[in-house]
Amino acid sequence: MSQRNPDLAPPAGSARVLAVANQKGGVGKTTTAINLATALAAVGQTVLLVDLDPQGNASTGLGISRTDRARGVYRLIVEEMPAQDALRASFIPGLSLLPAEPDLAGAEIELVALDRREFRLRDGLAPIRSRFDFILIDCPPSLGLLTLNALAAADAVLVPLQCEFFALEGITQLVRTIDLVKRGLNPALHLQGIVLTMFDRRNNLSELVASDARGFFGDRVYDTVIPRNIRVSEAPSHGKPVLLYDFRSPGAQAYVRLAGEVLRRERPAPPEAPR
Repeated sequence: MSQRNPDLAPPAGSARVLAVANQKGGVGKTTTAINLATALAAVGQTVLLVDLDPQGNASTGLGISRTDRARGVYRLIVEEMPAQDALRASFIPGLSLLPAEPDLAGAEIELVALDRREFRLRDGLAPIRSRFDFILIDCPPSLGLLTLNALAAADAVLVPLQCEFFALEGITQLVRTIDLVKRGLNPALHLQGIVLTMFDRRNNLSELVASDARGFFGDRVYDTVIPRNIRVSEAPSHGKPVLLYDFRSPGAQAYVRLAGEVLRRERPAPPEAPR
């Protein structure tokens, strides 16, 4: 890792930046990023979703095809394009996107030779942070330089944890990485919360994983669990978040509740005045 960033404090009134991360693939990470961003926008928050995954699924899930991504996060972090020029408005009021271009697949190699390689995303987002209430970063399913950029830029990490065997073992490496980044790159970084995904009440294993997670991480595990739901799986093929594809579905309603929990954690109610 490079030397600690000399300017660690975010500007006053700037967005809260949450990295949605898990180095294991197929855990509902991108689904969570898309639908949490949508739910936050639906309750009046201004939100930016950064698609930092070279697979570009968050961009596809918001209806932006691969042929329509000439400018995005690659040009921001590698070519230092101003973030304002790479921003895309989505069809959801209050939700903007920094899409993932196809060139992002080679960014891990190109970043190695660049100055401030772990801080390229943080530096690129700095001029626009004041425009948003929340910035959510959909990280790649790895712990390489792209994810390090997300962790160096973030205030906190939200971890989707699938209710499957070995789930807790996989998360320990990510927690160690968060600790390393906290010590070396971003002292303000912390684990904001863990959201249980793909929860199946008919499956004893889901209940067991949920119990183990709450026993190990305590109240850092959200009360809301995201159920295994066919509507959640279908929505990306229509280029929509599940909240727009089928708002009444159990998956959509779970993400609405999750957004409420995120807001309560990030914007706690002021203490009552003494009587």
